[in-house]
Amino acid sequence: MAKFPEPPSVEDLSAIAPETHVLRAGTELWRVYFRSGAHPTLWGQLRSFGPTRARFDHHPAPPRVHADCAITYAAKVVPTALAEAFQDSRLIDRQRGSPWLAGFRLARDVVLLDLTQAWPTRAGASMNINSGPRPRAQRWSRRIHAAYPSVEGLCYSSSMNANAPIVALYERAASAIPPAPSFNRPLSDPALLAALRNAAIRVGYRLR
Repeated sequence: MAKFPEPPSVEDLSAIAPETHVLRAGTELWRVYFRSGAHPTLWGQLRSFGPTRARFDHHPAPPRVHADCAITYAAKVVPTALAEAFQDSRLIDRQRGSPWLAGFRLARDVVLLDLTQAWPTRAGASMNINSGPRPRAQRWSRRIHAAYPSVEGLCYSSSMNANAPIVALYERAASAIPPAPSFNRPLSDPALLAALRNAAIRVGYRLR
């Protein structure tokens, strides 16, 4: 049996009890976002265009803007946020796309489906859901979103930074994003250079 097959139907998936992880109010999350380029966003804006190449985009295909479907990705530590944002090139480019680093604390508890424990195996998949083909992971995300209306996103393992925790927040979690960030600076800010160098060394990326 394949370790990362196509997802079960919504009906079959909803019959499997979810294994959840609650991010408590006040939890600090970090994300890299791009103010220019193909899909520019602001620090607290969920992306309604999709699916893109991001792992758990749950937007229906084909790619377009979906008014009722949005997502954002965040990490608990800065190196993971950087490793995920620049994984395709493995180059932390401080200029291209006008990248910014934002930190924020959740305004309320958020309920996530935990993909780091036994649930993927019980649902017929495996830990490969965290690192297998992205289009298939997106199809799992769509079924998860439909099967578990109380789930507001996903908690999974970063394949780019030693399985560190990372989260995908669905539009259901939008009200948990605070009105203002606790940190918000462009990567081009000289004050960030030392931290960026350390993060690049940690994950083996280049820095420009």
